Amino acid sequence: MFLETLARRNPSLLAAAVTLHQAGEIPPNSYVLDLDAIRANARLIKEAADRAGLQVYPMAKQVGRNPQFVRAVARAGMPKLVCVDWMGARMLARQKAQIGHVGHLVQIPRSEAHSIAALAPEAWTVFNVQKAREVSEAAQASGRTQDVLLRVVAPGDTFYPTHDGGFALDDAVSAAREIGRLPNVRVVGVTSFPTLLFDAEKRGLVLTQNMQTIIRAAERLRRELDLKITQVNAPGTTSAETMQTLAEAGATHVEPGHGFTGTTPWHAYEDLPEKPAMCYVTEVTDVQGDQAYVIGGGLYVDPVIPEYQVRAFVGRTGEEALGQRADADLGSPAGIDYYALLDRRSAKVEIGDSVVFGFRAQAFVTRAYIAVVRGISRGAAKVAGVYDVSGRRVGNKLRGWRV
Repeated sequence: MFLETLARRNPSLLAAAVTLHQAGEIPPNSYVLDLDAIRANARLIKEAADRAGLQVYPMAKQVGRNPQFVRAVARAGMPKLVCVDWMGARMLARQKAQIGHVGHLVQIPRSEAHSIAALAPEAWTVFNVQKAREVSEAAQASGRTQDVLLRVVAPGDTFYPTHDGGFALDDAVSAAREIGRLPNVRVVGVTSFPTLLFDAEKRGLVLTQNMQTIIRAAERLRRELDLKITQVNAPGTTSAETMQTLAEAGATHVEPGHGFTGTTPWHAYEDLPEKPAMCYVTEVTDVQGDQAYVIGGGLYVDPVIPEYQVRAFVGRTGEEALGQRADADLGSPAGIDYYALLDRRSAKVEIGDSVVFGFRAQAFVTRAYIAVVRGISRGAAKVAGVYDVSGRRVGNKLRGWRV
């Protein structure tokens, strides 16, 4: 879905991915990040957030918590990151990154509460009073007071499968009152996800009922408990173009992720300010009749867009690859993505060819590499580092990759 947008708006990224893969500088099964474009996108997002009066917690999971991405968004003025789970928090802490928000979407396990409290996150989301007690105990042990957010839900809210959970709206006040009696914790806000979604039929964005739910919860907490609610945290489909909408709806904090790589669902349909900054490159290893076998490992396509025919660019040079598209079969989600298949009737495909996909990625759930490339905007593409999806640099002495 993003392939045509990539080819039209950032063909230099696709060409660099092929050239560097053919030179052996980028391994197959790699997400390729255009560092120049990410830096420019980060500036756009920060400027839009500032105009709207919003605070930003960048999300790094979609690019494998990559340290060069983390530095890029920090230099743009957004140093405090959101961590989707406690494992991500630890990975980012290894990089000396600042932790802005933990506990949402994945609650912190009881056994990890003390180690996460030691990282001094700015905000910590809880779904129930028991988790708040665990935060309280961990905060006491670390000698600090921890700000917490309540995940608040109501009938009719929108959630992805298994992503629901939290305090019922009608119980939010009593829960906050009980949490308020605990030592070393302070209720400062509310959150939910997703508060904003792309509607493919309308080709535009819609605020979900979740946004109304957390606004109502914040109002009740202020009115009935006289709490100083400083965070209405509203993640979901966030880019420079959505900041004003979220601010007008009542948000105070946002958590862009795919906005930095130009791969929110809206980017697939409209040319938004952010430039596409991510693709996936791999390699043909076998051909059998009309099928070509392509190395997998990173073929998780985030299913937020209606099903479509996946295609890939294929060739030995950037020019050749940009000139031909092959229909692709990524296999069943029930199987391991050892390979994808390309239809050789749709394009000339040979063993050793580079294959470039443009789907919306979630690198952290894959076993792919992250290859960071700088200088694409200047026509001087160079690999700045190859990493695993935990943000650790990997090496290949024969090819000069640094460990």
